[in-house]
Amino acid sequence: MLDWDDSFESTVRQYLPLFSAEEEIREDTNLLDAGLDSMGIVELLAKIEADYGVRFQDDALTLETFQTAGSLWRTLSALR
Repeated sequence: MLDWDDSFESTVRQYLPLFSAEEEIREDTNLLDAGLDSMGIVELLAKIEADYGVRFQDDALTLETFQTAGSLWRTLSALR
């Protein structure tokens, strides 16, 4: 399992309307299946960039980046 911080999990959880509060967000949790939509991706991206002081490059702005919690965390970690 990836070792992300509590802030990351809390932030991501805000954009998953189909995901219950009791469910654990795992590395393979499919964010799109949990309700992350295109508007949510834009908002989540802006929040992560502001919170972590990073800037996602164009090549990271793909559905694959936002497919799972693990793929998003790995992309963020590479930017930090």
